[in-house]
Amino acid sequence: MGLYMGILQHRIYLCSQSPRRRELLKQIGINFEMLLLRCDPRRSVDVDETPLDGEAAEPYVRRICLEKARVGSESLRLRNLPPFPVLAADTTVALDGKIFGKPDSTEQAADMLRQLSGRDHQVFSAVAVALGNRTEMALSVSTVRFVKLSEDRIQRYLLSREYADKAGAYGIQGQAGAFIEYLAGSYSGVMGLPLAETVELLQRFDYPTP
Repeated sequence: MGLYMGILQHRIYLCSQSPRRRELLKQIGINFEMLLLRCDPRRSVDVDETPLDGEAAEPYVRRICLEKARVGSESLRLRNLPPFPVLAADTTVALDGKIFGKPDSTEQAADMLRQLSGRDHQVFSAVAVALGNRTEMALSVSTVRFVKLSEDRIQRYLLSREYADKAGAYGIQGQAGAFIEYLAGSYSGVMGLPLAETVELLQRFDYPTP
C-alpha cells in the first residue's frame, strides 16, 4: 500500500493547452496537472513564439521550449505551488529550412499544404523538464513525406478546420494522417510530444515511468 500511495503522489505540471500532449501523457500513464501560463493575472502575455530574423527551425524550437519551461517554473514560484517537475514542449514544421508555424488563416493553411504536397519536410519537437534551478531538454527530429495533394483534397481538408493551432497546418492524428506516405522518426514527436525523449527526461528527475 505504501508503494502504491507513493506512486500516486508523483505528478508533473504540463505547460501546454494541447489536447494531443494531454492524450500522449495519459497514454503512458503520467499523472499531470495543467499549468495554464496565460491565466496568471501577474503575466500580461504568453511566451512570444515569433521566430527571430533568420532563425533556423532547430534553434527556434529549442529556444521556445526552454522559454516555456522557464516561464512555467516562474509561474510555479509565483503561485506557491508544490515543487513537482514542469514539462514544456514545442513543435514546428520546416520545409527547405523555412519554418512553418501555426497558420493565421484558412488561406495561409492552404498555402502551407500546397507547399508540403508531394515533398519531404522535417518536424522538430523539443521537450524540456524543469525543477528548481535545473532544466533538461531533448529534441526529436522526424522526416515526413506527403503524397501529392490535389486542390480539391486540400479544400476538403480545410473544411474540417483541423489545421487550426497546428504547426504546418496539419495534425498527423487526424484526417491529414492520410496525406503521409512516409515517416522516419517519432510518430508521437510529429503529434507534438516525443514520448521516448519525454520518458528519458523524466527518468533523469527520478520520476516513475513505464
